[in-house]
Amino acid sequence: MTSSVRLPSRTNQVLSRHGIVAEVTALLDAGGEEALTVRALAERLSTGSGAIYYRVGPRSELLNAATETVVEDVLARPGRGVSPSQRIRDLALGLFDAVDEHPWLATQLVNQLTRRPWGAVTMGIFETIGSAVRSMGIPRPRWFDATATLVHFILGALSQNARTEPESSDPGAGPDRGEFLSSVSIAWRALDPDQFPFLHEIADDAAEHDDRQQFVRGISTILRGIEVASDAPTEQEQGASDA
Repeated sequence: MTSSVRLPSRTNQVLSRHGIVAEVTALLDAGGEEALTVRALAERLSTGSGAIYYRVGPRSELLNAATETVVEDVLARPGRGVSPSQRIRDLALGLFDAVDEHPWLATQLVNQLTRRPWGAVTMGIFETIGSAVRSMGIPRPRWFDATATLVHFILGALSQNARTEPESSDPGAGPDRGEFLSSVSIAWRALDPDQFPFLHEIADDAAEHDDRQQFVRGISTILRGIEVASDAPTEQEQGASDA
């Protein structure tokens, strides 16, 4: 007697939201945002575009879902037993390394901050950094400014330092990061030292600096400023004392 139970197809077995987002990330890693189309994804998954729209959504939602997945993984990493300042550094470096692994992520992080501040990515980053800032003991009126300064520096620096592939598939189509910084250094060194004394002086530093170390130093500088500011009276307190 033939069984009436039908086994699910391989496509139905693997086609889940998690599986789709994993393939989206793989497409983005391999070819950047231009490589991600619903058609390309459907071909990669051996399915129809309708199934992708049903389980995740259009291309914009595919990008959002991939970004959220990567960032959620980073947010889950910082240890709870370290100091608030170290938690912020851990998160920042986690994002730095994530962008290094997924170059498309830098643009998406900035897009999330500017276009979807109510979305899971922005809220997760703000909440994690804000909770650490609050634990630093600074006055309540300074929480938002301190957190926003850190978030804007972190995402802005990641966007600036993002490792992007040349527009052409030709390996020689564009300079790598080292070549780019070297060209900046050469251009600054050639400046008139009387007109541009600062840029002329730091030209060699531009070529020799390490992006990751500079990123960490920038965060440490902001954190030191926050800690110093926590000992100074707020504008409201200063106004009250002057009254």
